[in-house]
Amino acid sequence: MSSHKHHEHLEKIKDAVHKSDTLSEEEKSQTIQRLDEWILEDKAEGILYEELIELVNGIKPLLAELGLVN
Repeated sequence: MSSHKHHEHLEKIKDAVHKSDTLSEEEKSQTIQRLDEWILEDKAEGILYEELIELVNGIKPLLAELGLVN
């Protein structure tokens, strides 16, 4: 699942938790807090991935010049 789709899925779960009639307010609060943490982690992983791709794209030509990669 892509980071964007994963984030959308977590947001849908978060909405369902808010609307739940079976969870207590404390359970809702704890669940929302955990989901918010997962959303932040998901965003961080996406940012890290993009930065690593940029890094690889910058290093690859240098390695090619040195004859270390094709």
